[in-house]
Amino acid sequence: MRTLVTGGAGFIGSHLADALLGRGDDVTIVDDLSNGRESNVAAALAAGATFERTDIRDGAALAEVFASAQPETVFHLAAQVDVRRSLEDPAFDARTNVEGTINVLEAARRTGADRVVFASTGGAIYGETDVLPTPETLATLPMAAYGQSKQCAELYLALYARLYGLSTIALRFGNVYGPRQDPHGEAGVIAIFCGKLRAGERPRIYGDGTQTRDYVYVGDLVGALMRAGDTRDAGVINIGTEEETSVLELVRLLAALHGPGAPEPEFAPSRLGEIDRSCLDAARARELLGWRAGTSIGEGLRLTYAALD
Repeated sequence: MRTLVTGGAGFIGSHLADALLGRGDDVTIVDDLSNGRESNVAAALAAGATFERTDIRDGAALAEVFASAQPETVFHLAAQVDVRRSLEDPAFDARTNVEGTINVLEAARRTGADRVVFASTGGAIYGETDVLPTPETLATLPMAAYGQSKQCAELYLALYARLYGLSTIALRFGNVYGPRQDPHGEAGVIAIFCGKLRAGERPRIYGDGTQTRDYVYVGDLVGALMRAGDTRDAGVINIGTEEETSVLELVRLLAALHGPGAPEPEFAPSRLGEIDRSCLDAARARELLGWRAGTSIGEGLRLTYAALD
């Protein structure tokens, strides 16, 4: 199968590209390397993947890539994912996450792609809610421009399905973590905490640390993406573990992995746009994709921490 992965040099995208190559796909990786890394795709390129350094906001350039690759299935992972930046510059966030998604959909439509799988977000779209685990039927109330732009992109997927018959699906991810996540970035608290502990520095907790998230290991997530690409189910599907883990619990588990002398965390004020609790109902993923998370938080943290050796 001919597959194309936008954001394919990033944390999640590079793992997906490796898995697609492993099953024998002809893979094209699209990334502007603003966040992705060439080192993430070195193995994929050695295995025969094609790399195109292209910004999804450049519709004309993206169309040329699609025309050359002629993908059957498109996995759209390229995005602006920093909640803080989305609030500081919501127009930039929208240009990347909304306009960029429209460019991907247009290119897919014009080249006759069979399927588009979109990487959306769970907690950032639902916002603050007392309904936990949260099902896809709950009204969406984003608390940051990032969640709003992802919701808008989802609506464009549905529009292209109605107007052109393009087969689309949006997967609403929990908080994804695992090897290759940037420990020096602004997103990905587990990677950041691991990097701090490795460097002998104190992890910084914003707020009191009781806020929770649904943490999904990247290897499990890749399985959900591939299953979504192989089906024709539409709409939105949560991809989560149905388990809440607090920031304080993360620090405790990572300190145990670090061993004696683990630096104590420091605390800072809560940040605008961050929600208190997030946990996703994954029943629809089990029913339609036959998928469930298989990696416990303890094992996932061990694999993530060990990858920094």
